[in-house]
Amino acid sequence: MLSTATLLGNSTPAQLLPARELMAFTLASHILLVPFGVALPFITLLMHRRALRRDDPVALLLARRWSAVMAVQFAIGIITGTVLSLEFGLLWPGMMGRWGDVFGLGFGVEAWAFFLEAVLIAIYLYGWRRLEPRTHFWLAVPLPFAALMGAFGIIAANSWMNTPQGFRLDARGNPVDVDVRQAVFTPMFGPEYWHFVVAMFLTAGYVVAGVYAVGWLRGRRDRYHKLGFTVPFTVAAVLTPVQFVLGDSAARAVFHQQPVKFAAMEIVWNTETHVPEYVFGRLNGNGTIAGGIRIPQLDSILAGFRPSTKVTGLTSVPAANRPTPVQATIVHFAFDIMATIGSLLILLALWYAWSWLRHRDLPRTRWFYRCAAVAGVACLVTVECGWIATEVGRQPWIVYGNMRVAQAVTTTRAGGIWAMLGIVFAVYVAVFGSFLAVVLKMRTRWRTADEAAAAGRAVTGPEVDTPYGPRGEPEPATAGAAAGDHDRPSGGAR
Repeated sequence: MLSTATLLGNSTPAQLLPARELMAFTLASHILLVPFGVALPFITLLMHRRALRRDDPVALLLARRWSAVMAVQFAIGIITGTVLSLEFGLLWPGMMGRWGDVFGLGFGVEAWAFFLEAVLIAIYLYGWRRLEPRTHFWLAVPLPFAALMGAFGIIAANSWMNTPQGFRLDARGNPVDVDVRQAVFTPMFGPEYWHFVVAMFLTAGYVVAGVYAVGWLRGRRDRYHKLGFTVPFTVAAVLTPVQFVLGDSAARAVFHQQPVKFAAMEIVWNTETHVPEYVFGRLNGNGTIAGGIRIPQLDSILAGFRPSTKVTGLTSVPAANRPTPVQATIVHFAFDIMATIGSLLILLALWYAWSWLRHRDLPRTRWFYRCAAVAGVACLVTVECGWIATEVGRQPWIVYGNMRVAQAVTTTRAGGIWAMLGIVFAVYVAVFGSFLAVVLKMRTRWRTADEAAAAGRAVTGPEVDTPYGPRGEPEPATAGAAAGDHDRPSGGAR
């Protein structure tokens, strides 16, 4: 994620570049799974609740299938999350050795949440056809809260790295007198946590809905696809304007708490008032900006609601204590991509709301579903951009103002880290390829079962005999739909 040129220099440890590249690759890979780990349990339970309240076999079928995807995704997340946990200790022993006692509670909370979520997912999968429907549902209700608790732990650790507090340094520069409450609830925790959580729900909603939008574009206009699109898309559409407000609030929190990072996000070179806003554009080494769209005074207005607001520039601190022009440009592009996609998603949500309020139905134009299919991918891009802005904008600090990245890196030879990067890359290609293959196989199996149901044939094979199916057990004579005993949607869904 960082230009190689910005990482080379006489004072830079040789192992810093491969360590950064390895961490960036594994984090960028893992973050693609996080929206589904955080938000898919909630969306699945929302569909499950609809099925129970309305005695709806189609909704129940969707919930069961989504729970299977949720389990496969969680298994892949175990691998990528474990690798990240190991890398913190292996690649950055300087940070963990000195600061682990201050901010390590966040990782502990995330670990407990991870194990709790694993248990709850297992109970939820096992409970299909084995528990009373209401009992099964209520046993799964804590699952979204466990996912939110995991996000709490990770964001607590990251926000502390951005705005460290809750400790005092002794004569040797080591942290003492740790205040856990202050270390967890830092000034950036609230804005960063809510911005992150809503982003996860919004992303998962658009991605899941996008799958059914593609089905609609391919001619599958049955209730199964309509319901599979409507529920997650409604969740995402409702949260889109909320996220826009939260994103603006988070950016303003960065302006107050991390002014140098804000200067990188907005490529502001000198501290001044009436600062213009640049949409994209590249920061040069002499402080000039090449390209982009210049909007006079807008940056000061966005930061402080008036043109006279003073915006701190990158030159307010020595060059060694701020992002380089290349890094600032990377942060600026990431931030602008986030804002651009967020604005376009608001237009998509308004389109959906207008159609629903006017016709009480989904839009019928193919262009809407094309945009909906792309929205999920666009959201994944914004998630990546958000972490780029957060992490690269903090450079050269790993603990803002207290420890540089170069001070935290391992002393392992650079060649060994490059080899590790190659191994991890190969393993991740295999893991994500396997994940895609499993999901596609499940989709094919489900489609075959639906076609058999539409033709009036019995549904047999893996669609029924699976860990979340009846395992060949006899059908109960009563409580059919409410107990979750429908293997297929009604109405010939495909």
